[in-house]
Amino acid sequence: MPLILPYKGAIPKIAAEAWIAPNAVVTGDVEIGPRSAIWFSCTVRGDVNVVRIGAGTNLQDNSVIHVAREKFGTFIGDDVLIGHMCLIHACTIQNRATIGMQSCIMDGAVVEAEAMVAAGSLVTPGKVVKSRELWGGRPAKYMRDLSDDEVEEMLVATKLYAEYAKTYRREISGDSH
Repeated sequence: MPLILPYKGAIPKIAAEAWIAPNAVVTGDVEIGPRSAIWFSCTVRGDVNVVRIGAGTNLQDNSVIHVAREKFGTFIGDDVLIGHMCLIHACTIQNRATIGMQSCIMDGAVVEAEAMVAAGSLVTPGKVVKSRELWGGRPAKYMRDLSDDEVEEMLVATKLYAEYAKTYRREISGDSH
């Protein structure tokens, strides 16, 4: 079973249709929407501010979500794909965005809808990755606009991970949703 912990009276709210891997940790003022998945060895800490994760979003293995005390919560929209080993800290990631493996999104940064942050990137505090743009590097910089086909591929990948989560939920818990 995943480790779901209260913090100072705040208990995580996790939709019944979400899937949380058996060794994931979710604590504090966290809300996770339906069809979202928190994969193996992930940590979601809403202890000193809030974390809100929408519907159909995937936080892949070994990723960490945290917040900044008294300054920034972390807000992740619907159908977001966050790759393996990412650090998502006190920022906003809007609907249908993709964050590549081993990326770091820092305090006050915004990744707008249908944008992509390339694998291994560092989005520094306060930066805004505009909708349908690809940013990459350390520090991340604008690389180019995304094509309609690339945006569609991002959504296909997100839906694929939602199906993987559905299979795990069914096989581990017997839940048919």
